[in-house]
Amino acid sequence: MALETTILWVILGTLVAIVYSLRILVLLERRIARMDENLVRITNNIISEEKRIGSVLKTKKRKR
Repeated sequence: MALETTILWVILGTLVAIVYSLRILVLLERRIARMDENLVRITNNIISEEKRIGSVLKTKKRKR
């Protein structure tokens, strides 16, 4: 009886550890997804700024 109880506790502990690990992985995946969204936003801001600078330079070349 004691051996069966010990085996059940070991199995239960293993399952709890797996669930906890999956929870941590989901949280990390969400954090990485947010970082990726921020990188896309920053990249889009840089692209729009580059276009703005390019148009200003083109207008300055035409004025000369």
